[in-house]
Amino acid sequence: MTHTVHPYAHRLGIIRDWKSRWFAADKKSYRENVVVDAAIRAYLKKKLRTMHVSEIEVERSANEVRVILHTARPGLVIGRSGENAGKLRGELATLVKKVAPNHARAVKLDIMEIRQPETDAAIVGYMVAEGLEKRLPFRRVLKGTVEKVMAVREVIGVRIVISGRLGGADMSRTEQIKKGRIPLQTFRANIDYAHQEAHLPYGQIGIKVWIYLGDTHAERAARPVTEPRPASRA
Repeated sequence: MTHTVHPYAHRLGIIRDWKSRWFAADKKSYRENVVVDAAIRAYLKKKLRTMHVSEIEVERSANEVRVILHTARPGLVIGRSGENAGKLRGELATLVKKVAPNHARAVKLDIMEIRQPETDAAIVGYMVAEGLEKRLPFRRVLKGTVEKVMAVREVIGVRIVISGRLGGADMSRTEQIKKGRIPLQTFRANIDYAHQEAHLPYGQIGIKVWIYLGDTHAERAARPVTEPRPASRA
């Protein structure tokens, strides 16, 4: 019997790296770190929903917590003269202190720009969600989004699946569109996956996006065996 595996978790340690990178000395600090990470991700996901934030990475050292935001709209996140970024950093520090009073680390915020949003599954999911929330016909939204993604040179295949009360129908159903190849069981295949939701008056529409950006084995094969593998920014 087949099992569905998350495309990101399926490639951890092969072509993907963990999105939370830190070490806990004991169980108590481990629990505290996990709670803080979950609170940071939930807060930023809710607050920055319209700013096309793709992923949130968390790194820890002895003295600070580094939060890395990958976004296609860095200007909106940073604000004029860094005003929004400074305010957001203060809100994160307050949140961390509230969730874990003993978590005595400074909060540092880094914002990374995504130069090609169409190659990022999370941002493509946001694009579909925005189209559905504007009450556009879902088939037109799917077709237009797929054409826009496939127009990028690096993209080899894309698949988008939406499910829910499409078009305001009484019964929910699932629709999908696919173009190109999506080799889910190939470890070296660089497949970006994301799940988003569109909030509509008659319910939520689930959106799943797969984007295939080619294989990575050629680069690793060309690298000398003795050279350490650089940490990927997944």
